[in-house]
Amino acid sequence: MDTALHLDLPDFLARANARDLVLPRAEDRMRFVLELARENVAADGGPFAAAVFERDSGRLLAAGANRVVASGYSCAHAEMLALTLAQRQAGHYDLGRPPHPACELVSSAEPCLMCLGAVLWSGVRGLVCGARGEDVCAVGFDEGPKPADWPDELRRRGIGVTPDVLRDEARALLRDYQAAGLPVYNARLGA
Repeated sequence: MDTALHLDLPDFLARANARDLVLPRAEDRMRFVLELARENVAADGGPFAAAVFERDSGRLLAAGANRVVASGYSCAHAEMLALTLAQRQAGHYDLGRPPHPACELVSSAEPCLMCLGAVLWSGVRGLVCGARGEDVCAVGFDEGPKPADWPDELRRRGIGVTPDVLRDEARALLRDYQAAGLPVYNARLGA
């Protein structure tokens, strides 16, 4: 049994993570994430991307894209990769740990159940979402049994939630992916 876990980042994602990028506005951060999602689809990945930014300055810490099909790992969601890469860069699992600045996760779509848990335990202080969970489910992906009040629960735990940032663009990306007949992985569908 191999005791190491290895996941190669596609070139576009390695380049994105090597950039010194500052995007002060939520819309600009989301445009960056949606462009990563488009590039990920072109690199045989899923239609999702995410990035961790310093909340106040807008400095990019790390970016991720959905590599489930390409890697064979069901946990290789965009949010999971972005958070993991940011934690590695910060040298700690808690992205809210002083003296580090508060961080936010910008995701092309609302988090699935797995990624929702990661958001809770990552230490981020904000979550910015493009597409809604219902948009993701409409093309066949399974978001899991998230509680209906998940945004309120995040807010109760000190994590601000900003929904629907460039939602139309994020939803169009999902529809284009579906129209292209690309893999919609969903264990219950046998895809």
